[in-house]
Amino acid sequence: MLVNQSQKVAGKGSRLAALPLQPQLSPNAMKVLEKRYLKKDEEGNPVETPTEMFRRVARTIAAVDAAHSPEADLEATEEEFYRMMARLEFLPNSPTLMNAGRELGQLSACFVLPVEDSMESIFDAIKNTALIHKSGGGTGFSFSRIRPSSDVVLSTKGVSSGPISFMTVFDAATETIKQGGTRRGANMGILRVDHPDILDFITCKQQNNRLNNFNISVALTEEFMEAVEQESEYDLVNPRTGEIVKSLEARRVFDMIVNLAWKNGDPGIIFLDRINRDNPTPHIGEIESTNPCGEQPLLPFESCNLGSVNLAKMVDSAGELDYEHLGRTIDSAVHFLDNVIDANNYPLPEIEKMTKANRKIGLGLMGFADMLIGMGIPYNSEEAVTIAEEVMSFIQERARRCSVRLAEDRGTFPNFTGSIFDTGDGLKIRNATTTTIAPTGTLSIIANCSSGIEPLFAVSYIRNVLDNTEMVEVHRAFEQMAKDGGFYSPELMKEIARKGSIANIPEVPENIKSLFVTAHDVIPEWHIRMQAAFQKFTDNAVSKTVNFPHDATTDDVEQVYKLAYRTGCKGVTIYRDGSREVQVLNIGGVSKAEAAAIVPGQVKPRPRPGFITGGTHKLTSGCGNIYVTINQDEHGLFEVFSSMGLAGGCKGAQSEAIARLISLALRSGVAADAVVKAVRGIRCPSPGFGEGGKVNSCPDAIAQALLAHLEKMPQMGAVTKASDLPSMAELAHCPECPECGSTGLEFGEGCVFCRSCGFSRCG
Repeated sequence: MLVNQSQKVAGKGSRLAALPLQPQLSPNAMKVLEKRYLKKDEEGNPVETPTEMFRRVARTIAAVDAAHSPEADLEATEEEFYRMMARLEFLPNSPTLMNAGRELGQLSACFVLPVEDSMESIFDAIKNTALIHKSGGGTGFSFSRIRPSSDVVLSTKGVSSGPISFMTVFDAATETIKQGGTRRGANMGILRVDHPDILDFITCKQQNNRLNNFNISVALTEEFMEAVEQESEYDLVNPRTGEIVKSLEARRVFDMIVNLAWKNGDPGIIFLDRINRDNPTPHIGEIESTNPCGEQPLLPFESCNLGSVNLAKMVDSAGELDYEHLGRTIDSAVHFLDNVIDANNYPLPEIEKMTKANRKIGLGLMGFADMLIGMGIPYNSEEAVTIAEEVMSFIQERARRCSVRLAEDRGTFPNFTGSIFDTGDGLKIRNATTTTIAPTGTLSIIANCSSGIEPLFAVSYIRNVLDNTEMVEVHRAFEQMAKDGGFYSPELMKEIARKGSIANIPEVPENIKSLFVTAHDVIPEWHIRMQAAFQKFTDNAVSKTVNFPHDATTDDVEQVYKLAYRTGCKGVTIYRDGSREVQVLNIGGVSKAEAAAIVPGQVKPRPRPGFITGGTHKLTSGCGNIYVTINQDEHGLFEVFSSMGLAGGCKGAQSEAIARLISLALRSGVAADAVVKAVRGIRCPSPGFGEGGKVNSCPDAIAQALLAHLEKMPQMGAVTKASDLPSMAELAHCPECPECGSTGLEFGEGCVFCRSCGFSRCG
């Protein structure tokens, strides 16, 4: 039974007066704010301070009160909003910080757009996606209504190319757009498990160079999950006709999802029927999709405004959670987020109409792992799961109570009649949803706390501060405990940065090891149990990543998926360490010099066996036909040969040299898809056109041949594993951030972000 929250708040004194008015920001926070959030002049130099930014946002959002009450004290509300942001107790989603009070004025983080089964709808959605990405938002789509590939197109008597082909058009559009000058576009693509093209969808990101601007998730139904348990078949339904076209073995499809997720993290899964059971406005429509990180299920043309309370700021000096302080912050945050809906400058009129009709907000949290450390509770413990339920139930209850009070003054959301809240008891509510656990990658950098509900990603990491200078960043609480305990030394901090975890550092006492567990110290079961604990008291969904070690098996992934289903989660995102072309983990942050010293002695091409198998691909380049022979051994792709229709000449020599270098890379453990990505699309003045389509150059021809070879051989998925040789990423343990070069990349909350500069792959 949960603790009575009214008892928790009794006797707690206010700490407001003791906290400084000026924001206390870390060097990393300042770096991120200057690069991504503060106003800039034409030369890109910041022209406002963080204090001015928080003041700008507070003033803009507080001004909405005037529309509801002529007597509203706007200055007091502005000060209330400013203080909770400046003290880093609450932060709204990034578009609100960036755009409130500025010309763009688009304040929402996430949107869902409809994609119907017509060319007009599909390309309207692409146009609308461009407008949303330009304004700073991310987009989610369900492609489940598009007729399957090879289905009839009545207007032309031709055949449909299917949803996956149209996804590539969305992906290409996203690639060309820089969101508001600060955020790269991000998409979620979802397909129902009973769509006839589901097998193609599951494997559409098998090669890491495809659909890189998409997260993808399979929408699993209750019927499908029951069929998996019973090892029976289930039906595939043509969305155009509603007719059953064939049946598949549910277990086979489930295994394919598991295997591909094990391979590179895609696809994720969502439990669609469970999401719709919590749909607050079923009379308005069925939920078919989520935002890019999966935590916000939305109706078509809905947006959601998100914000997060920093739980690290809610622990008092005695190591107890200050529920009175937390409650006041929640009240202010709900007021703030409801105002955002009216202050917003929406990218489309349809979005404004639907958002204001349901008035969904998503109050979440960050700093949970830091809160546990402050309370002396290990993350992977029963006590932590209990406190997670207790805290989230308090947040949900208090947020709804505040929404009820707002409804008394401002009225209910317009779609209230017919909603799940319309029970006839006279109780009104302002917002159709109030709680969401959203990713807080860059927000947690600004707040200098742990991300969302994730455990620490690393106790220490290396940050590049100059081209040739590296600085060890250590978790502030751990550093203090190490100094207090007498075991601190710069050398030890660097060793921890190399390893990421302190689990196997003998100098660190066991009681401190138990507190500072990292994402990879926590077994997957605890990840799911923590996600389920928060989901129990969250209106929308929970963004979280289940981290697996590199040697995890597909059976491990399967067990996590089934546990997530049994424990009430609405979806699952997993990541197995080292399973992608670019290793995103920041643990083991060795320097460039150290990595360079390691690699030459260990990475060597594997020897050629006496017998090898393969095939030859013919393509037409601008210089004539090019023949590309690709061979593989038992470990995967091994070598590439190319020859031109005419022997000799400079072009033939260059083509042969490229093939030899590619062979050397493949034999040395470089992923085939990384090779393809390096040479695909290289152009020369004279492209060729053959039966396979356009060939931009000889290198492009080799890349196309590699792709065709891989697609014809699905078992070659193991190619990217590079046999038994360590990859460059495994040797150095981590890549550099593509923007700042630091080893601060983290994979969590369904996203990749850099703790040094705020770079994010999901917007």
